[in-house]
Amino acid sequence: MPMNALHRRLCRSDRWAARMHGEVLPWALEGVDLAGDVLEIGPGYGVTTRWLVERAGALTAAEVDPRLAKDLGRTMGERVDVRTADGTRLPFADARFDAVVCFTVLHHVPSPAQQDRVFAEAARVLRPGGVFAGSDSRRSLRFRLLHVGDTMVVVDPETLPDRLQGAGFHEAIADAGERSFRFRAQR
Repeated sequence: MPMNALHRRLCRSDRWAARMHGEVLPWALEGVDLAGDVLEIGPGYGVTTRWLVERAGALTAAEVDPRLAKDLGRTMGERVDVRTADGTRLPFADARFDAVVCFTVLHHVPSPAQQDRVFAEAARVLRPGGVFAGSDSRRSLRFRLLHVGDTMVVVDPETLPDRLQGAGFHEAIADAGERSFRFRAQR
């Protein structure tokens, strides 16, 4: 799932971390219980992981890029169980986690069918009553320009609740903000 040089630089920046930590993550996870076993799908450079590790009971991260997974594992040490894994084929037992989260990842999944597979895998690894939550970006000219040469399959927040219900969730919602949307669904 390629990312251009500008996009990679932004995702590692202090500016991006400040926005994610100060605005997006608190908004996206408002009211979500992170006290148990939490799985993060697609941590990338670890900006969201650094925020989550201070709030999750136990944190596991599944990153598809082996180099990023290795770097994140080295950075986080024993605080996070980092696995090289594809979100469409998670290497975890059924009903393993209390919460599954992902942030600004879904638009990097190469097709709606594969996005739906990520949703189904999140449902599979969640315990009954567990929550799947996160956020992603909304389509805009600025967003499109940032993704020139990247994989970019934007998720429509209007249709996302139905897609999540089709993957086995209930009480699925998506709320659109100015530049991003948040979602939540229960297993």
